Amino acid sequence: MPTVNDIVVRKPTEQEIERCKAWPTWTCEPKSFDWSYTEKETCLILEGQVTITGDDASVSFGPGDLVVFPQDLDCVWNVAEPVKKHYNFG
Repeated sequence: MPTVNDIVVRKPTEQEIERCKAWPTWTCEPKSFDWSYTEKETCLILEGQVTITGDDASVSFGPGDLVVFPQDLDCVWNVAEPVKKHYNFG
């Protein structure tokens, strides 16, 4: 079973940024919620600050980060600042 430590956070290439712009967007106001990934998600963070927690570990990310969540990950989203992201499943 994947853990928070399996989340990949990195800066995208210019080509990746262009590809992400075609993906849908998702927004969320500050709050915390449980989330389970039934498939892999890749997202480009446009705005906000988020910390993902689970299994005594955490990872944080913000604007400009490309984040990859593994399939079957159970975690808690802690949205500190309103978030806006492009996302793609699969």
